[in-house]
Amino acid sequence: MSEKLFEKYSLEDVEIRDKSLKQVVSLKPTSLPYSAGRHVKKPLGKIHVNIVERLANKLMRGGTGEKTSGKVIRTQGNLQGKKLKVLRIVEEAFDLVAEKTKENPVQILIKALENSAPREDVTRVSYGGVSYQIAVDVSATRRLDMALRNMALAAIMGGFNKPKPLSEALADEMINTAKGDIQTSYAMKKRDETERMARSAR
Repeated sequence: MSEKLFEKYSLEDVEIRDKSLKQVVSLKPTSLPYSAGRHVKKPLGKIHVNIVERLANKLMRGGTGEKTSGKVIRTQGNLQGKKLKVLRIVEEAFDLVAEKTKENPVQILIKALENSAPREDVTRVSYGGVSYQIAVDVSATRRLDMALRNMALAAIMGGFNKPKPLSEALADEMINTAKGDIQTSYAMKKRDETERMARSAR
């Protein structure tokens, strides 16, 4: 019998429909998603890190320090380096997702990542000393990184200076993004914004 995530949720029956993301999402069975940085020195080592641990890693940030969606988010390092604290927050968020949706929260996370991963982005190139922005396809690893970053940032913004705890903000963002609700999902708004800039740069 394989291990269950947090000894509650199965990873074996989780389905990934997006073929691009399927090659970079790791769903290796584990009870505690904690690799202790063993992947750091390996090329593309992060694609072998459990997807739940990668979400936790994105939450361990000190805020943006710059204006994001009209406000500056600074968490004063309350989550930086506190891996077990963040994993507890993720577990609480998964429990809330399971309670609200009656589904496997890992499957909800995968659906949310599929819905919020942009397919196009812009990059700056120079011709004759003049810079232009051109549209480019996004690699699978960058698509996943951008989706995870936007979901983590949405959770931090949702719980910053508010009575709503971070776990609840993360759970709400996962559910809204998995549903494809662009009105309430910050990650999907950022995906559309990125793709719109790419379309205008074609």
